[in-house]
Order: sequence, then C-alpha cells, then structure tokens
Amino acid sequence: MTTTFTRRAFTQTGAAVALSLGSLALPAPSKAESPNGTLKAGMIGLDTSHVPAFLAELNHTKAGSPAAGVKVVAAFPGGTRDNPASWDRVRQYTDSTRKMGVEIVDSIDALLKKVDVVILTSVDGRPHLEQVKPVLAAGKPVFIDKPLAGTLADAVAIFRLAEKSGVPCFSSSSLRYSPEIIALADPAKVGKVLGCEAHSPCHLEQHHPDLFWYGIHGVEVLYSIMGVGCQFVSRIHTVGTDVAVGVWNDGRVGSFRGLRDGKLDYGATVYGNKGIAAGGKYGGHEPLVAEVVKFFKTGKSPVRTEETLELYAFMEAADESKRQGGQPASVHDALAKAMNG
Repeated sequence: MTTTFTRRAFTQTGAAVALSLGSLALPAPSKAESPNGTLKAGMIGLDTSHVPAFLAELNHTKAGSPAAGVKVVAAFPGGTRDNPASWDRVRQYTDSTRKMGVEIVDSIDALLKKVDVVILTSVDGRPHLEQVKPVLAAGKPVFIDKPLAGTLADAVAIFRLAEKSGVPCFSSSSLRYSPEIIALADPAKVGKVLGCEAHSPCHLEQHHPDLFWYGIHGVEVLYSIMGVGCQFVSRIHTVGTDVAVGVWNDGRVGSFRGLRDGKLDYGATVYGNKGIAAGGKYGGHEPLVAEVVKFFKTGKSPVRTEETLELYAFMEAADESKRQGGQPASVHDALAKAMNG
C-alpha cells in the first residue's frame, strides 16, 4: 500500500490517518456465527486483573444483559518474562480462570480451533502483533485490550493485517465508555466542545512508550471528547507528573495530565461554548464489555481506526517532545514514521 503525506492535507483533515488509511477503515464483514446463538470466545493472555473482570461479565451474565451472548470457553496463558507486571501474575490468573470453568490450552493455535471470537488481554503490548497474526489469519474477530501494541509501528501493522484479512478488530480503554465521562461532553450542558483537560494515573513501564502503559486511559478520555485532529503535542515531564498539551487543527486545545504522585484518579474538565463540566470517574468494565459483545455480534468497531491510531500517535509525539526538552512534536510526523519506517 502506497502512502502519501502532505502538510497541507494534514492541516485540512487534522489527522494524518485520514490521508493514508482510507483503505484502513475496516470493512464490516459478516458477524461471527455460532450454531446455538452464543459466541464462544477465547482469551489470550492471563496476566492482568482485566481477565477476571471480563469473565465475571461474560460468563456469569443474565439473559437480556448487554453482555449476554458471548462466553469465554478457552484461554491461553501467555505471559512476558521480562515484565514483572505480566510474569508475576500469569500463574495466579491462570489458576483463577481454570477454576471458573474455562479450559486452559497450551497454544494460540489450539485456542483458535475451539472459539468463534478472541479477546486479547495480554497486559504487555509488545507481543500483541505476533499474538494477533494467527487470530486474523483464522478469520476470528478480535478485541485487543489496552495497550493496542508496544509501538506505534506495531499498532499500524495490526490494523493493516486486519484490513488485509477482512477481519473486524478494535481496541479501547474501558474509560472511553465510563458513563460519567461520556456525560461530561453532553451538548445540552457544554454545547460545542472547545477544549478538554483529561487526567488519569500514569505509571511507567520501561519497555513501552511512556503513556502507552497506563496513560492510555486518560488519553482515551481526551480523544473520546475532542475527536481527531491534533497537530502538535508539547510535554512537560517530572518524576511525579506528565502534562501533554495538544493543539488541534481548528485551534482547540486539549491536554492530558498523567498522575504518579498524590491522589490517583480519573476524570476531565470539558470546556464548551455554553458551559464547563468537570468530574467523571472510572465506571468499571461493564460498559466496555457490552461494547465488545456488540462488536462481536455485528462485526462493526465502535471506534474508528483513524481515531485509535491518532491517539497512539499523540502519545508517541509526547515522547518525542520529551526527548526534545518539551518542544512541540508533530502527530503527523510520528504516524508517518510508523507507517513508512
């Protein structure tokens, strides 16, 4: 696929993704089917607290619930040896998953023979590209938990493979669907959104771009409110805090404050032409799981590919700004490098 970027076009669209990923707006293939009406799901990566959270929603739901119709029947433990946040927990969550009646298998290939759809929950983003390759090759719709990948280049590669395979694929933080976060941008309260300041915990992990690991939650909040179109990001970094300020192509300003000191919480302040709304909090995994189930049933991603890639490019540009001592870094250039490198 040939990619062409121009500064003028980027300024016009506000998203480098829109220039080159028109063909990466994933198609909506026919939904996954299961003879008895319940989709059998497989889980890859048993090294995160998200595993029991997903299982509690999917395998113990009531008929008529938004999470009904998908059941996890098999799981592959995975685990990343050089990341204690993964390796130190994989046995614990494998044991608890087995006790919940889910079959534990010894390979992704074995898993794929038993399921209709896949939930990739490996806590470390680096193995996601290799783990998702056989899933897409097998034609299994897949939800990839945060972070989508360990690099922006890998994130691009995942969506390119999904496009080539014609297989539905999406990724999101659960914060995007927290009801109190969504309510902050209510047009009846704030009118047209002119800006947003989002915040979340922002623990760092040495193998990932700084904001990918945990800052992704607050950046998802920022993008769920602001939408695509960020051109440049400037970042201030200290031991306890990160502040990444983005300028959108229509002049709006949005920022993310990453917290490591003091009270660690989630939320945002939304500035509109009619009002200002502040607040929000983490709404649990239930709203996200409901979206994942809907995605599996319809084959349609609730988040546009271009938005997901731009918010990862925002985080990569924030790292570039840090390397340059806080100078503005181009979101366009970060994505262009990832796509053409």
